[in-house]
Amino acid sequence: MNVTRGFTGRRSTHRPGLPPGQYDAGDDWPVLSAEVTPDLTPADWSFRVDGLVERPRAWSWDEARAMPASAYRGDIHCVTGWSKFGVRFGGVSLDAFLDVVRPQGSATHALAYSHTGYTTNLPLDDLTGGKAWIAWEYDGKPLPAEHGGPARLLVPHLYFWKSAKWIAGITLLDHEEQGFWEGNGYHERGNPWEEQRYSGD
Repeated sequence: MNVTRGFTGRRSTHRPGLPPGQYDAGDDWPVLSAEVTPDLTPADWSFRVDGLVERPRAWSWDEARAMPASAYRGDIHCVTGWSKFGVRFGGVSLDAFLDVVRPQGSATHALAYSHTGYTTNLPLDDLTGGKAWIAWEYDGKPLPAEHGGPARLLVPHLYFWKSAKWIAGITLLDHEEQGFWEGNGYHERGNPWEEQRYSGD
């Protein structure tokens, strides 16, 4: 695992909007990855949505970038203890991709997977209704590779391990299927406000 400052944590600070057990990272953005950062260019990147959908579809970089732009401005929270306020991501709402593939009524969960093989599971409700993005910009600039560029999944209302770096696709399912960290003892959902860090929390 690649880790910069963040896993050791800090004492919580009192700030409005700070979930329990978290500290304000300020200008820092620790790099935490389960894998080595891949050498993945936009030309090599693609994104696919399949599984319980009516029209499985894959998008190239140019095709994804041609979709209606959407942005997130708010906060992100890492299970290791840091929170970052007022971040700005740009990309496309995941709703736009789902509108194309048309999820079947039986779809209740999703397994997101990366170009590196990393996986994470999410309830479908946590990915719809303006709650998730495919993001390729941070603070108005291309998303750095160490933070998931060319593009990552962004699900900011959950702990950040759910926002899979180097996103390659999402498979819709009618059941929950554990991803990498969930299979290693992390919580199935990961709500920062309920401190759902580990299985049983």
